[in-house]
Amino acid sequence: MSNQAESSDSKGTKRDFSTAILERKKAANRLVVDEAINDDNSVVSLHPDTMEKLQLFRGDTILIKGKKRKDTICIALADDTCDEPKIRMNKVVRSNLRVRLGDVVSVHQCADVKYGKRVHILPIDDTIEGVTGNLFDAYLKPYFLEAYRPVRKGDLFLVRGGMRSVEFKVIETDPPEYCVVAPDTEIFCEGEPVRREDEDRLDEVGYDDVGGVRKQMAQIRELVELPLRHPQLFKSIGVKPPKGILLYGPPGSGKTLIARAVANETGAFFFCINGPEIMSKLAGESESNLRKAFEEAEKNAPSIIFIDEIDSIAPKREKTHGEVERRIVSQLLTLMDGLKSRAHVIVIGATNRPNSIDPALRRFGRFDREIDIGVPDEVGRLEVLRIHTKNMKLAEDVILNSNFFYMRNSFFLFYLSSLNVLVFCCTGGFGKNFKGHTWLCWC
Repeated sequence: MSNQAESSDSKGTKRDFSTAILERKKAANRLVVDEAINDDNSVVSLHPDTMEKLQLFRGDTILIKGKKRKDTICIALADDTCDEPKIRMNKVVRSNLRVRLGDVVSVHQCADVKYGKRVHILPIDDTIEGVTGNLFDAYLKPYFLEAYRPVRKGDLFLVRGGMRSVEFKVIETDPPEYCVVAPDTEIFCEGEPVRREDEDRLDEVGYDDVGGVRKQMAQIRELVELPLRHPQLFKSIGVKPPKGILLYGPPGSGKTLIARAVANETGAFFFCINGPEIMSKLAGESESNLRKAFEEAEKNAPSIIFIDEIDSIAPKREKTHGEVERRIVSQLLTLMDGLKSRAHVIVIGATNRPNSIDPALRRFGRFDREIDIGVPDEVGRLEVLRIHTKNMKLAEDVILNSNFFYMRNSFFLFYLSSLNVLVFCCTGGFGKNFKGHTWLCWC
């Protein structure tokens, strides 16, 4: 008897429908990112045939969608040397889209971009250290002069002037979101520089930063992403979306990381509740904190409420000795029952002790689904290893495998039944000299 989650096509190849949501759609406007020859922050290059398929003309302003719900606008130019189906963009544009070389972006026509009345632009603090003089005259004015550059709120761009390069951020635009900076556009650059720490904090985690849980991510995206991004789908077929999902697994398996990735990729408001921190000695304060969290989430819907270590605030009531724990469990039950089926609020709970949670929370209508975030298999371990080493400079003779790490005729073995691969990636990275070579050693 064949598996219902699998299907065979005419060529005999099997397709796993349990992870179908993770498959990339094939469309003419989905292009592979390539390195730009022209280092202009406002320009991307496409092959003329690609532009013809997308009904684009030279100089058109296009909307490019990347990862983690990021998008930007650029000017499209034809380039005969650009391969199909690729799009050439420089490092600044790739950074704004949160993509790397070889990633896939989608290109869309953007004909309604208007000339800007005003734009507010501020420099990044660590790029103006030691810079003297007027930033507008030295950098911004030459950069925008007669260039008709499109800008997007939140984007960063690099301007070279003299011997220095200064990085700027688009704080606000009028019209909002995006516009074209024309000769009569007012450019404001007054204000405190943007702190690099604040900007780096906005570099959210996404689906590509989560590895080893492919099938679990497919389930979570179906249960969370679809109701939040496409609520009309459930309404049209008369199915109520889930109110809650319980993630359980050993510590460090990525439960919190998964919840944050889903929130960032869906653009949902994320409210994190750490179980032990919500407890209070004052009567009624713990329940009040829970109510405020749910009220805040409903105001900012679509939203995700993530309750970490939920077993610490919702243990089995028959085994608790204090009245506070019983009241918190009752309050949580009431709040989840009070969520409207289409309120666009989903509760995600995480625990490593699912059997310690009160059974009333695990019934249908509260935490509708339970997903095991367990130890990754061989393919998953290799995926995790590649994610953790993607920003590392590895020697040419480094071989990454799901069971071992090979470098310069040395062999590091992983245990198949443990999460040593995670420890390997997270706690290592010490350079030591050995026989005249710099090695990347791991603890």
